[in-house]
Amino acid sequence: MLQIRLPAKKELLIMKKILIIDDEVNVALLLSKFLTRNGFDITTAATGSSGMEFLKNGAFDLVLCDFRLEDTDGREMLKNIKNQYPKTGVIIITGYSDIKMAVELIKMGAYDYITKPLYPDEILNTINKAFETHHALTDDQETTSMPARSANGKEKRQTPNNEFVVGTSRASKELLRQIELVAPTNYSVIILGESGTGKESAAKNIHLNSHRHNMPFIAMDCGSLTKELAASEFFGHEKGSFTGALYTKIGHFEMANGGTLFLDEVGNLSYEIQAALLRTVQERKVKRIGSTKEIDLDVRIIIATNESLQEGIQKGRFREDLYHRFNEFTIYMPPLRELGSDIMLLAEHFLSIANQELGRNVTSFSPEVIESFMSYRWQGNIRELKNVVRRATLITEGNEIQMKALPLEISNHRTPVYETVAVTSSIAYPEPVAMKESRHDLKNAAQEAEYDTILKVLREVNFNKTKAAEILNIDRKTLYNKMKAINLGK
Repeated sequence: MLQIRLPAKKELLIMKKILIIDDEVNVALLLSKFLTRNGFDITTAATGSSGMEFLKNGAFDLVLCDFRLEDTDGREMLKNIKNQYPKTGVIIITGYSDIKMAVELIKMGAYDYITKPLYPDEILNTINKAFETHHALTDDQETTSMPARSANGKEKRQTPNNEFVVGTSRASKELLRQIELVAPTNYSVIILGESGTGKESAAKNIHLNSHRHNMPFIAMDCGSLTKELAASEFFGHEKGSFTGALYTKIGHFEMANGGTLFLDEVGNLSYEIQAALLRTVQERKVKRIGSTKEIDLDVRIIIATNESLQEGIQKGRFREDLYHRFNEFTIYMPPLRELGSDIMLLAEHFLSIANQELGRNVTSFSPEVIESFMSYRWQGNIRELKNVVRRATLITEGNEIQMKALPLEISNHRTPVYETVAVTSSIAYPEPVAMKESRHDLKNAAQEAEYDTILKVLREVNFNKTKAAEILNIDRKTLYNKMKAINLGK
């Protein structure tokens, strides 16, 4: 029986459309009322054929489909939905006896499954996660991105839902090069980077460009796991195996079998769980809590952290042997402040998405906003930029985002932050003549460093030469002479 206990209502700018397919009328009715109260646009169908008819006549964001229907089953429904409406997510509703089949359906493309009896909090959490995952895979890639191309600029074949795009900066191109290099292998990968730099998005793109792309990508936030729940989440458990184990649970390793398991903030795991994790990774087998049966695993592991695992090893918080199991390849996600001109490429990308979400037609950013974006430190990185652009698009009345639409911490921050970073320019400036001749002596190394520094500062002040000269602590005439000497023009 569905027991309704309403959580706080979720506010949505655009109502998501959900189709419920269940031949139990009471369950469908209660689900419909509950989800409608939580801000979703609900349609119900009692058979698979009527459900497909609804899909034919209107677009749905998500389908909740019972595994056992009068005229078909969940396997056939999933196959038909994915073939005809590949962008529509599917969650399977199942009984305990069908859990093994539900896991197979996940491997076929279902987002997740929920078991009967149905609990409102679990349903709402699963649905919200489905929409968050779909958003991250389509509109909202938190990476340095534009249309999919390889590092050499050629069009790149991508798997469905892969909109990983790359900017023009040196750091962005190097990131893409590393992803393209490691994706086809089975190497475990460590992704390092500050919060908000798009580590999970990079992991998804490694998966989507690997031979495992048709298998599950399962993400775990290790930072939110308690010591008591971690083992159950990783390895699963049998019904009755401990107090509170009211049903059989499939662990994340088993769910990801054949595909990729992404572990975010893995440094937060307890030492005991790290030991169990090491055994699983070494033996490539998993055993649910309360079970004697071992399940063979074929899982690629990608981990992410914004802290130093080596420092954790030195302080006794992280196992060195587990670190070396994971560290077959390392990728560094550059912070937004190191991406130079890519900041505005990303801002325009998020502006386009916000326009679609809100039904707006904001077309540009004012010069003052561009200057602020280029000089701000972006502690929250790409995630912060995305949220700032979305908010600004919402409150902008005209076609151009002005300073008044920005949060105070950005609009009041007008002094550029300059750090030692890679040059990031979308303009194809020529190399200085001396640099072309030789890169192996100190004189030319100094010239290259001076070229990089001057170009970086010019880009960050939108080529205001007076301001650039002040920052470089030289007079304007000297700046012009240096620009001419290194072939930057005037």
